[in-house]
Amino acid sequence: MTRVKRGVAASKRRKNLLKLAKGFRWRRKSNFRAAKEAVLKAGKYAYRDRRAKKRTMRNLWILRLNNAVRNFDLSYSKFIKILKDKKIELDRKVLSQMAKDDPKVFEKFMEEVKK
Repeated sequence: MTRVKRGVAASKRRKNLLKLAKGFRWRRKSNFRAAKEAVLKAGKYAYRDRRAKKRTMRNLWILRLNNAVRNFDLSYSKFIKILKDKKIELDRKVLSQMAKDDPKVFEKFMEEVKK
């Protein structure tokens, strides 16, 4: 049986991992063992924070809505209750974008909601 030299596969694997560690600081960008740990940890953080991002964005939309609604003498919770009672199914993202980007449209919307 012929001899198989595995240097090409191993160096390709290491090179690809070091490519993922590009931009890391100090030994973590150039040393394979340290880079491997750093890339694994970075992957865990990325996975976790893709979910956390959804929570923080929802918080931002609620903050913006609360701020916009208070100009019309309502609190956020009362505003959401009115929307639920009137069966208006606009989500917080759309409402906060409307409040931020189109204040005149949001003002008309608030007049309709308050009736």
